[in-house]
Amino acid sequence: MTNAQFKVIAGIDTHADTHHVALVTDYGKRLGDRKFLAVGSGYQEIAAYLTSFGPVTAVGVEGTGSYGAELTRVLTGRGFTVREVNRPNRAERRLHGKSDPLDAYQAAESVLAERGTSTPKTRDGHVEALRVLRTARTSAMKARTALLNQISGVLTSAAEEVRAKYRGMSSVARAKAMATSRPGGDAADPVVATLVTLKRLGTRHRFLSEEIAETDAELAAIVSSRAPELLEVNGVGTVVASQLLVTFGDNPERMGSEAAFAALAGVAPVPASSGKTNRHRLSRGGDRQANASLYRIVLVRMAKDARTREYVAKRTEDGMGKKEIIRCLKRYVAREIFRVMKNPRPAPLVNDLRPLRLGLGLTQVVAANALGCWTSTISRIERGECRDHEAIERYRSWLEKQGSESS
Repeated sequence: MTNAQFKVIAGIDTHADTHHVALVTDYGKRLGDRKFLAVGSGYQEIAAYLTSFGPVTAVGVEGTGSYGAELTRVLTGRGFTVREVNRPNRAERRLHGKSDPLDAYQAAESVLAERGTSTPKTRDGHVEALRVLRTARTSAMKARTALLNQISGVLTSAAEEVRAKYRGMSSVARAKAMATSRPGGDAADPVVATLVTLKRLGTRHRFLSEEIAETDAELAAIVSSRAPELLEVNGVGTVVASQLLVTFGDNPERMGSEAAFAALAGVAPVPASSGKTNRHRLSRGGDRQANASLYRIVLVRMAKDARTREYVAKRTEDGMGKKEIIRCLKRYVAREIFRVMKNPRPAPLVNDLRPLRLGLGLTQVVAANALGCWTSTISRIERGECRDHEAIERYRSWLEKQGSESS
């Protein structure tokens, strides 16, 4: 049989130091397998080995977001179709054993059977930058929370004269006061040692807060320039928007439908019916960080959005519990987020608004009072920093009305 008579499907089991590659034909025959070093030259050797038996239909890679990230970038750049392969089935591993060649062959066979595979994230654009920045932010947030707990623990067992200094303060204000304190004396004295320790913890808290603020500013700059339409969604801030962008990835086209995004975010309804009971339950799968982001959006809307509060009241009257209501709201928000991400609206032109206002001799304060909004809102609209189409059109209509009345 010649190479032209069949096509090749590859499977790659990735590790920190080596990658194992296995090749099968499009009808399942095993062609061979080899191990390569997980370095630049090894990636080039893998690319050459893949085509040594014939044209390659697809390459299944385990761990495209970790050990196989760079390999995925190299293969995609070479024109290969890369598919992310889920972890091998545990039951099958118990039956047939586990080894690098077996895992690589199983990855190739999963691609062949179109089972347990998905399109990997490209990780080569601004979303990857957001992901890395969020890693630093998450670590700093956890460290700061642990720090505040340590301060509370030290104060709990401290002498009364130390506890009295910070009594009645919030945890953040207490940490700031400790950072600016100037304890002195013999460190062998428990009171002095406690004050010195609290100062060091307060200083560390200030450092972590500054790091978080710097990271938030960097995230805000990327999100506002690359996905400003996402910030227009009710309840979405910079942190939530950055996580949703990371969930979609640098190649959002891999998300074929809003149902697929709902499943990825863990908000797709899962049947939980039995007998005469017909219901759905919360999903416990998917990207939990994306799920948490949708949950935060829902909480904001339940607190401040009139339509959401009316919906909650109505479903409560129907006998639905709070968890079930939140599940429905998260599903709705996921649908809205998907539509915004897949069909971003172009920014409206606003460069004519400021000259129009100045030509009428009106100030931003007058415009804001007439429209019932903040002066800063008018300023943001004129600078092109606001993408609220309704607010912009309302402001434009008001200016045109003022112009027609004055003429």
